[in-house]
Amino acid sequence: MKLTYKHTIYACFLGYMTQATINNLAPLLFVIFHESLKVDLSRITLLVTANFLIQLAVDALCPYVAEKIGYRKCIVASHIFSASGLIMMGILPLFMPPFPALLISVGAYAVGGGIIEVLISPITEGCPTENKTSAMSLLHSFYCWGIICVVILSTAFLYFFGKESWNILCVLWSLLPIFNAVLFIRVPINELEGNKGSKGLFELFKNPAFLPFILLMVTAGASEQAMSQWASFFVESSLKLPKALGDLLGICTFALFMGIARVLFSAFGEKVKINYALAVSGIINLLSYIIAALSPYAFVSLIACAVCGLSSGILWPGVFSMVSSYFPRGGTLIFAILALAGDLGCSAGPTLTGFVSTLFNDNLHIGLLSAVIFPLTLIISALTLKKRQS
Repeated sequence: MKLTYKHTIYACFLGYMTQATINNLAPLLFVIFHESLKVDLSRITLLVTANFLIQLAVDALCPYVAEKIGYRKCIVASHIFSASGLIMMGILPLFMPPFPALLISVGAYAVGGGIIEVLISPITEGCPTENKTSAMSLLHSFYCWGIICVVILSTAFLYFFGKESWNILCVLWSLLPIFNAVLFIRVPINELEGNKGSKGLFELFKNPAFLPFILLMVTAGASEQAMSQWASFFVESSLKLPKALGDLLGICTFALFMGIARVLFSAFGEKVKINYALAVSGIINLLSYIIAALSPYAFVSLIACAVCGLSSGILWPGVFSMVSSYFPRGGTLIFAILALAGDLGCSAGPTLTGFVSTLFNDNLHIGLLSAVIFPLTLIISALTLKKRQS
C-alpha cells in the first residue's frame, strides 16, 4: 500500500503520543518508585529534571544534526531511543540499584523525546494541509490523548495485574514507538526550508520580538508541567486518595481538559486574538494553582487541577502558531529554539515544585503554590508582546 501525507500526519499524531508516554508514564509510577524501590522524593525530582534537561540539550543539537542527515533518519532514531528507554526502565532495576537504573532509562528516552519535540511540528508543517493553525493545534491535542491513554491503560494494567507488574508495563509501552519507527521509515516527508546555522540563529535573536516569544515558551512549559508532573502524586499523597482514583482524577482529568482546549483552538483559533487568549489562560492557570494548593477541600483541589489543564491547553500551540506566522522563514531552527525554551520551562516547573516541597517536609501544597511564578510571568510576557506589536 502506498502511503500518503495523510499517513505522515497520522505518524506525527502517534509521535506526540509517544512523547506523552515517555513524559508521563514515570510520574504514574512515582509512588511505586518511592515505596517499593525506596527512591526518595528528591531523587524522583531529579528524574524529572534529568528528563527535561536532556531533552533541552537535544533540542539545541537537533536542527544541526537534522540539517546534515535529514528528518527521516532523525525521527526514526528518536523512536528507537524512546523504545530503548522504556524497555530499560522495566529491566535495569532488576539487575542494578534502582536510582541509577531509572536515571539511565530516563536518559535514553529523553534523547528520543527531544528529537520528537523538535521535528514533529515541522514535519506536520511540511505536509500539504489547508489550515496550518488548526493542524498544529490538533497535533498538540494528541499529546493530551496520549496522556489519557497512558493513564487509563496503565492504571487498568496495574489494577488487574498488581503494582509489582510495573516492569512489564514499561516494556509493553515500548511497542508504540517501535511501531511508529517503522511507519516513519515509509511515509513521505517534506523538509522545511528557512533559516539555518549560526547566521539564521543571529537573524532570529536580533529581532526584538523574538525574546518575548522565548519567555512565553519557557513559562508555558513550566505552567503546564509543574501541575501535570505532580498531579498524580499530589492527589495520592496530599489528598489521600487511592492510586487508581488518584491517577484517573489527577493527571487524566488534567489531560482531558487540556485536549479539549486544543481541539477547540484547532476549530476556532483563527478567530481568536492569541495574545489576549494567552493572557486569559495565564490568569486562569494562576488561580488554579492557588486554589489547588490552598483549598481545604479535596474535591475543590481536583477541580482546580482539571481547570489548570484547560487553561494550559492553548499555551504551546498558541505560541507555535504566533511564531510561525511572525517568522515564516524560521524553518526547523525556530521550532528547535521553541522546543528548547519549552523544555527549559518543563524542567523548571516541576523541579521548583519538587524542591520547594522537599524543603517543607514533602509538602506538595507549598510546592504547587511556589509555581504561581510561572503563569504570572506568562501573563506579563503575553501583554508585553502585544504592546510591542501594537
